[in-house]
Amino acid sequence: MQCSEIMTRDPKCCVPTDSVMKAAQLMKSQDVGPILIVADKDGRKLTGIITDRDLTIKIIAEARDPITTRLKEVMSDNVVTCKESDEVDQVLKLMEDNQVRRIPVVDQDNHLLGIIAQADVATRLGNPGTTGRVVEQISE
Repeated sequence: MQCSEIMTRDPKCCVPTDSVMKAAQLMKSQDVGPILIVADKDGRKLTGIITDRDLTIKIIAEARDPITTRLKEVMSDNVVTCKESDEVDQVLKLMEDNQVRRIPVVDQDNHLLGIIAQADVATRLGNPGTTGRVVEQISE
């Protein structure tokens, strides 16, 4: 099975100069934990990611202002990615090895196409044993 078969296509995203507040509001409206950061909305070249956990650790715990803090100040820019044509087994191994719960799907030029999250694995893969193993390995 290829990543294109289980990924969530065209996820909502922000740009590095957007406020943390904008990302948090997008998380709420879309009911998601990560927001992908792209260089610009037209090209959608992936530059980073911010998660709900990042908001807790980097904003709330440090008493930073979410309105004036820009995403480029707190986003992670070393994002593990995959391609649409990659096998799902490869991506599950990437999740385990890097202990990440989400992996953006990009094209050959690093333009954002989608994302694969643990929830996608759980709901679309149809293999509870694999899902359990992945969740266990990521959580270690």
